[in-house]
Amino acid sequence: MDAVADALKRSFGYDEFRPGQREIVDAVLAGRDALALMPTGGGKSLTYQLPATMRPGVTVVVSPLIALMKDQVDRLLANGVAATAITSALDSDERERREQAALRGEYRLLYVAPERLVNPNFLWLLLKLQRERGIALFAVDEAHCVSEWGHDFRPEYRQLGQLRERFADVPMLALTATATDRVRADILSQLRLREPLVHVASFNRPNLLYDVRQKSKGAYNELLAVLRTLRREDPDAPAIIYCQSRNGVETTCAQLVADGVRAAPYHAGLSAEERTRNQEAFIRDHTTTLVATVAFGMGVSKPDVRLVAHMDTPRNLESYYQESGRAGRDGEPARCLVFFSPGDRAKVEYFIREMSDPGQQAIARQQFQRVLTWAMDGDCRRRGLLAYFGETLAEENCGACDNCLNPTEREDRTVDAQKLLSAVARTNQRFGLGYVIEVLRGAQTKAVIERGHDQLSVYGIGATQSAEEWRHLGHALLAQDLLAEATSVGGYPTVRLTPLAWEVMRGQRMVEVARPRAPLRQARAADAQMAQMDGPARDLFERLRLVRRELAEEAQVPAFMIFADSSLRAMATRRPVTPPQFASISGVGERKVAAFGDAFLSEIRAYCDEHGLELWPEGGDIPDDVATARRERRRRERPERAERADSSRLRDMDTTKLPTARQTLEMFRRGLSLDEIAEQRNLAHTTLVGHLCDAMNAGEELDLERLIPGERLRLILETFARLGVTPLSPVKEALGDAVSYDDLRVARAALRNQQAEG
Repeated sequence: MDAVADALKRSFGYDEFRPGQREIVDAVLAGRDALALMPTGGGKSLTYQLPATMRPGVTVVVSPLIALMKDQVDRLLANGVAATAITSALDSDERERREQAALRGEYRLLYVAPERLVNPNFLWLLLKLQRERGIALFAVDEAHCVSEWGHDFRPEYRQLGQLRERFADVPMLALTATATDRVRADILSQLRLREPLVHVASFNRPNLLYDVRQKSKGAYNELLAVLRTLRREDPDAPAIIYCQSRNGVETTCAQLVADGVRAAPYHAGLSAEERTRNQEAFIRDHTTTLVATVAFGMGVSKPDVRLVAHMDTPRNLESYYQESGRAGRDGEPARCLVFFSPGDRAKVEYFIREMSDPGQQAIARQQFQRVLTWAMDGDCRRRGLLAYFGETLAEENCGACDNCLNPTEREDRTVDAQKLLSAVARTNQRFGLGYVIEVLRGAQTKAVIERGHDQLSVYGIGATQSAEEWRHLGHALLAQDLLAEATSVGGYPTVRLTPLAWEVMRGQRMVEVARPRAPLRQARAADAQMAQMDGPARDLFERLRLVRRELAEEAQVPAFMIFADSSLRAMATRRPVTPPQFASISGVGERKVAAFGDAFLSEIRAYCDEHGLELWPEGGDIPDDVATARRERRRRERPERAERADSSRLRDMDTTKLPTARQTLEMFRRGLSLDEIAEQRNLAHTTLVGHLCDAMNAGEELDLERLIPGERLRLILETFARLGVTPLSPVKEALGDAVSYDDLRVARAALRNQQAEG
């Protein structure tokens, strides 16, 4: 294994790079500038985090949001990589402490906002850092914010080019997930990258299923049906629901809560404390669904989101790609649901009119029209998205969008189109689509009669079709550029004819329109990786998820920061027994072996023991602690002789030479409390509890009163008797803060021991 691959496994637990990562890492290690354009979930952060562990000096990371910095720092610390962020949320003492620690060389990575980075005082600190410790790299995350042509332009990013003047020898890496050709060129120019490696990865996210539906009064019920299908597969599957307005967020969230969904809102109208609380609840899986405005998500790197739904038409394809890309960042299957309506133009127009530059207003209107065209098109959704970024999809059928899985039939609607277009012309192109449809259907409204439009030749010629059918046709004509929307003097939306419309009216062009269809019903099949697991492996996987949740609760971090689902599946399938075997699992690095190995290995051994499964099926010697567990089972058959042998052996035993779980057991038997053992062995309380549970699963008798006070133990045992011994979550919910997960793990192990004896 070469040095780079070795560092990848040691620090981050991965056995191989994702596509494109190694090329970028090698360029950074060689001191070369680079622009990395990789999709959300493609592993951008590793391309600078791994070199930071190998190059001398500090890697300075520019990031736009405090939440984004915190997420990255937490992940690095979990992997044993020294990192920190200096933000406006810190008081002056803490900021000073971190700055001095950086100057002492205590960090490998330092995260800052662009505003701070170009501040004269902070620039002075960087110059001192460069002299005393060296700056290994400037990594500019979310680099599309540099460009005024991007969907999320930040003026302060434009100033980052001055870093090249002050730190001419420090390489720079720009990273983004969304950038058109024009935005890429602007990034290169503004940051003054010199002969950079430019890596443009595929924008294709094959694990995402795109489902686009025209919005109707039943949109909420359709959303609820999708959520319930998702939750039948996984009750805790995370979902993000985007709404255009605060009112939409509050209304949708209230409906979901009333229908039994654990949902929380997120929008600018909430206090900062409420937003933070709701965001943390979602990240840590206390809330399964977050209903939010599109302001949510840029600073959140939650990899296991299984659904992203837009209840309103996105403003442009670039922002939609980024928002929908928050689904399935772990590479697992996820769904992207969109409810669109040309009527959403009025909402979007409000934001467009807030722009001061008329040119930018025109671009925004064009971008929204392009979204509508994409939404109403019968072609592959994936092909349309990729084409926006200049990429071509080779396959005719992507197999993972509503149009490819449930193709629409197209029908000739030329005659009806001529009727509608004629009605637009006869009303002098001065009204909206809804009014034109009223004329077509012969509505006897006051407005129609007062304007004399009931005397037009087109009045009533469309009475046999419903308003909804005419609206569907009108939206199709807009998408095909046969109609265009404009704004009247009074600020009302109107429809007007395009040059192509006159060709239709003269009979020179045919109009085909997709038939309305039923919503896509995705099968409830589990993803391919789960489907390949046998029954015991799936059961063990669920047990390991519970261990992960308990450890996450104990450490007060999101569960995905412990291990990804893919790592748990590998553990459940391969069933490692020793730390080296555990370390061979993808996603398990040195730090995580030390921090979490005992807890997961204990659960794997206990499960295999309960079900008579072979440990580490691919073979290998049986480790000492497994052999010990087997001897303990045999000991139960000869208790008196074994106890006498144990008594003479334990008197002179050096426990430091025992396997780690056995050390804990012997120290506990000698009368030490868990706090004393934790202090002497420098291990977490939860890890020690795992050791003792492992011992009880192997048949050891322990004094439970020393671990759980009598009244609390009685309460736990009564609740277990009522609810069952697994999983622990229902028992914890029933008892609340009166007990800890460690209490429940100990009691469960004791009950299993009693059942085995019985």
